[in-house]
Amino acid sequence: MKNYYTLADLEQEGAPVLNGKKARLAVIGCPIAHSRSPQMQQAALDAAGVEALYIRVEAQPDEFAQVIRTLQALDFIGANVTIPHKAAAAAIAQEHDDLVVATGVANTLVFPQEPGDPLRAFNTDGPGFVRAIRECFSVDLQDLKIVLFGANGGAGTALAHVCSMNHCERLTLVARSMEKTAKLKKALQPHFIDEHRLEGSADRLVSTTFDSPNLRTLIEDADLIINATSVGLKPTDPSPIPPTFIQAYHLVYDLITHPDAFQKTAASRGARCENGLSMLVFQGAFAFEHWFGISPNITAMKRGLSRE
Repeated sequence: MKNYYTLADLEQEGAPVLNGKKARLAVIGCPIAHSRSPQMQQAALDAAGVEALYIRVEAQPDEFAQVIRTLQALDFIGANVTIPHKAAAAAIAQEHDDLVVATGVANTLVFPQEPGDPLRAFNTDGPGFVRAIRECFSVDLQDLKIVLFGANGGAGTALAHVCSMNHCERLTLVARSMEKTAKLKKALQPHFIDEHRLEGSADRLVSTTFDSPNLRTLIEDADLIINATSVGLKPTDPSPIPPTFIQAYHLVYDLITHPDAFQKTAASRGARCENGLSMLVFQGAFAFEHWFGISPNITAMKRGLSRE
């Protein structure tokens, strides 16, 4: 079996088959060879006794719609979607969950299985993140003052909406473009209006830039620091936060799934730190539930994810 398949592969060869199992699910992206979703989701499928393969599909932006049509024609159940296709996945669907409606991006598609069924889109990154925070730190978002780095990115925007929808104590959006952040703040503001609280929405929803002089104060007053930027993908990337800004009482969550400078810095300062593997597992688990209507074996998924 190939590491990943292209549109041409699928059109010419059909759905891959291995040991009698036919591919029925996929993760679609560009690039996609690095994705760890197949080893995780295949473990879930095997544990549930589902006779299906989960594969990688690499698609250029102008190929995405045709890939979706081809997968449906090949009797696929659904797909996960990653960069750069999340907005296209939302646009191509007929039904959307609340987070897809709010953000305009989706990471999970459920294909029609019967005539007349809609193509449905979900954003499982949001509930996956909520579950990860609860599992990793034994706290709920509603009890936290949060600083979110990379708020204007695809993942950051989704997490900003999730934190807001869960009525976190305070949310600080950190980004480079204040113009884009202003639009995001406007969309989030209704979630911070509460007639039973003394603080107004302006006190509970704040935006700032990476080089702002008040960033240190905002971080020091926070409970949870989230890195939703791409800083850390490369081994040579520095931490997005100066080491002295992080304190031992902080909770730190980094969407990067491997050890990076940010995580090492947080650990050296005594903070509790987790990487993005837990969110990867739980967003995948929610996707599995949308496809099959049952909860997957989380232990099997974690075990599958640990395999190189």
